[in-house]
Amino acid sequence: MAQACGVNALPLRADVSERDEVRRVVEAAIAHFGRIDVWINNVGRGITRVPSRLIDDDVDHIVRMNVKTALYGMQEVLPHFKERGEGHVINVSSMLGRIPFAVFRSAYVGAKHFLNALTATFRAEVQETHPNIQFTVVSPPVVRTEFGVNALHGGPDSRTLPNSQSAEEVAEVIARVIETRQPDVYTMKGAHDRVAGYYAKLGEDAE
Repeated sequence: MAQACGVNALPLRADVSERDEVRRVVEAAIAHFGRIDVWINNVGRGITRVPSRLIDDDVDHIVRMNVKTALYGMQEVLPHFKERGEGHVINVSSMLGRIPFAVFRSAYVGAKHFLNALTATFRAEVQETHPNIQFTVVSPPVVRTEFGVNALHGGPDSRTLPNSQSAEEVAEVIARVIETRQPDVYTMKGAHDRVAGYYAKLGEDAE
């Protein structure tokens, strides 16, 4: 895959659930290219377990894989972005981080909500002093990969589920986000209206 990116690609292997490994990747990229323009956090793992059956290890693992990996990326690249006065972090979340409609993905749903909130608060904090550093959340639906079959405790194959997108379709949206620098993006048409409709039906103002 790195070869397909051309001769200037720098393939690096790392366990990004370990902060030191993330720091090593940041340092290696800066040493090789001289700078980082965009940092994309696209790491995660699913879980198949309803909330009443969750145990401590389930929650710890899912937060580590879906939240801490992004946290480490944001924190480790931030000094470089601040030094340059610009940069762009893109966190790949999920529609499940907007609408908790998959009960059997309970801990994953919670982790993606956490990631969305973390991204928004990072943006608010950093842009007080560095307005040219952007933090974006990208929310795809089910993506046709092996994500489902690799979920903790197993699960349905994501490639067989309805209303899905290919990884290439999601990648095209992310490429556009790098150009537009929008803070919050859905990858499937109609997703924004679906989220707005869900919360409009769910709650109402107190009288």
